[in-house]
Amino acid sequence: MASEPKRRHSKARKRVRRAAINLAVNLVACKNCGKLTVPHTVCKECGFYGGKAVAKEKVQVTKA
Repeated sequence: MASEPKRRHSKARKRVRRAAINLAVNLVACKNCGKLTVPHTVCKECGFYGGKAVAKEKVQVTKA
């Protein structure tokens, strides 16, 4: 026996749920090392952001 919903869910509630399902991650190539990273963030591999060294631990210039 399948139970039926007691109330109808609103359009807004349905759309919020479906918007969360379709959150796709957009990836771009790092200008320094070429690894795929999330846009507008520091590269986790080389520590560069916008062509400049930001992170002090992992700074290695691969493209001159």
